[in-house]
Amino acid sequence: MSKFKSIAEAIKEHVHDGNTIAMEGFTHLIPFAAAHEIIRQGLRNLTLVRMTPDLIYDQMIGAGCASKLIFSWGGNPGVGSLNRFRDAVQNGWPNKLEIEEHTHAGLSNRYLAGATGLPFAVMRGYQGTDLLAQTSNVDSVICPFTGERITAVAALNPDVTIIHAQQADRKGNICLWGITGVQKEAALAANRVIVTVEEIVDTFNTRSNSLVIPSFVVSAIAHVPNGAIPSYALDYYPRDNEAYIAWNAISKERESFEAWLVSEGLRS
Repeated sequence: MSKFKSIAEAIKEHVHDGNTIAMEGFTHLIPFAAAHEIIRQGLRNLTLVRMTPDLIYDQMIGAGCASKLIFSWGGNPGVGSLNRFRDAVQNGWPNKLEIEEHTHAGLSNRYLAGATGLPFAVMRGYQGTDLLAQTSNVDSVICPFTGERITAVAALNPDVTIIHAQQADRKGNICLWGITGVQKEAALAANRVIVTVEEIVDTFNTRSNSLVIPSFVVSAIAHVPNGAIPSYALDYYPRDNEAYIAWNAISKERESFEAWLVSEGLRS
């Protein structure tokens, strides 16, 4: 069967209630269209993983999709807090949200361990912080060669990783460039991978910093132009800074947020 599907078909087939979902993209190529489809389909009890859960997860948390968040930084970049995230943690609205906090290095190493088939990764980090005591899936180990105390982070293998990319070719390979974050590691660590793309091409015109994800890693591809808005897609459209600023007011109160869900067609 073809891997090329509509975004609605891809989400319905590969994302299920209770799944662990990674939606990566570092300031750039953030898969907003896929997140909105998850909201639209009413998926629940998801564990959401993301290094920087900005607006994309604020929207999903507020819509009631999430029961847990695994992350390494949270906020509306350049604006302030994530109001729906805060409301869920502090007040349990729309439902209680469990959190697991890491450093950027820690979470990226969890993906790396998952991608390489190892049970954990080792790193220098977390030492001297209270994250070791407060965060699950992190522990100290003694190096058998030097005796040094270092940090171990458990492998992370999402049920589904969802990313946005500039291009797919007709064989199902994916090409993205610019700031790429941990998309490769998150994809290789996952059991299933959904990719939304700006366009489908016959051949890639690779750049010096291009990242190609082979078709055998990918479960489904959806052609979704503008699928990363309001974030940006290098060489396709810029970041919508006004949307990030406006989000603070939209998400501030439950009523204004719920009105936004209706206005965007994400809830009737």
